[in-house]
Amino acid sequence: MPDFQINPTAAALLGLLHEGAMTGGQLMAAAERRLGPYWSMTRSQVYRELPVLAEMGYVRLGKPGPRSSQPYAITASGKRAFSRWLAEAPGRDALRNPVALRVAFGQQHSGDQLQELYSTANQYHSEAMGMAKEQAKEAKKNGDQYGAAALEFAVAYHKAALTWLKAVPTE
Repeated sequence: MPDFQINPTAAALLGLLHEGAMTGGQLMAAAERRLGPYWSMTRSQVYRELPVLAEMGYVRLGKPGPRSSQPYAITASGKRAFSRWLAEAPGRDALRNPVALRVAFGQQHSGDQLQELYSTANQYHSEAMGMAKEQAKEAKKNGDQYGAAALEFAVAYHKAALTWLKAVPTE
């Protein structure tokens, strides 16, 4: 079977499956735990990619478990595809910030709307930064220097967002 190029979501799933076989729900939980601070993945993306990866021969299905849960395991071909993906240029960031988009249309907001927008964003970024700091600390403690480095990106992102929120126009 020929090898096919994979997208970042598929690559993330293959990367997570290096830890062992997992069901879609377990993959979703692992993605949220390990990647969530800096990479978002939806349940629909996970369940859309798994059959495609199986069809490509990159994962194999295990024996169904309770409530028809279906475990997936990475194959040798999947490991090769993941290694090729790691060697590819990552491409450009896809920057999509919903707060910045709303700020761009700030003239159409009322002052109260802007204050609520900023307050909510401030709270979110403060909490997310705190959680990412804790996760990075835990990763370092467990000897996962690469996981810690990725989590430090999330910390820096939230810190930058908080700095930016202090400077946005309020009227």
